[in-house]
Amino acid sequence: MNLEEYFARTGYKASTEKQDLETLTDIFQHHIRAVPFENLSIHCGEKITLELEHVYNKIVRRKRGGWCMENNQLLGWVLKSLGYDTSFLGAYVFNPQQNAYATLMTHLVVKVVIDGKAYIVDGGFGVSYQMWQPMELVSGKDQPQAPGVFRFTEKNGVWYLEKMRRKQYIPNQSFSNSDLLEKKECRKVYMFSLEPRTVEDFRFQCTYLQTSPDSLFTKKSICTLQTTDGFRALIGWTLTETTYNYKENMDLVEFVTLEDEEVEKTLKEKFNITLERKLVPINVKGSYTI
Repeated sequence: MNLEEYFARTGYKASTEKQDLETLTDIFQHHIRAVPFENLSIHCGEKITLELEHVYNKIVRRKRGGWCMENNQLLGWVLKSLGYDTSFLGAYVFNPQQNAYATLMTHLVVKVVIDGKAYIVDGGFGVSYQMWQPMELVSGKDQPQAPGVFRFTEKNGVWYLEKMRRKQYIPNQSFSNSDLLEKKECRKVYMFSLEPRTVEDFRFQCTYLQTSPDSLFTKKSICTLQTTDGFRALIGWTLTETTYNYKENMDLVEFVTLEDEEVEKTLKEKFNITLERKLVPINVKGSYTI
């Protein structure tokens, strides 16, 4: 494992000498625009494991993506190798269908401290809830980014992340009531504490999420990638391409339904992913919005 190979994978070519916020942001943005958030292994007969070398080989050498435990673990390793003060935290994801936070800590994020200021770096959430810049860990402050306005709120030692989005324009009106579309303009994303975690704290969750029939990730095949002006996502057979703020306070959301034979071609052309095994797409209705 080496940093040069990782940077070749993400296309980052600038200096890594300074451990400052500007460098961190640049490295982070290259990652989220090159490495998809995806769970396709579950739907093509592969097992997702959390050993760092396995994650590195999958994302860097096989040019795949991964979910939060893979993406953020790799990002954490990169940043620590560069000399950043990093640690892992564990979050509980909000389920809009149940209007409640999960009872299982399934989301791994990276905390980075620069000049005494703490930032959350999360390269593993995907779709419109994927932050584009490290977020300063401060309560009650609106932090506008291209995807929308993010905000942390702290109560009794628990931190909550929420996001305010723009209005959406959907040219294909047959998708205007799609369950993939988030209806609320303000959406809770996840909650977490500042207790340091290790990858070991996520072993059970990693197995559960890829095997339980109750898991979102067994119910949907997901691949999503940030672009320079929005994001694209393939969920089951539904391809969405979102352009942020394509006109004043309005995001453009374009939907298309793919045929079986178009899925793997689309993964290659839109996400730069070539699978080694046959993908079986799935999209059971519910609890995943863009």
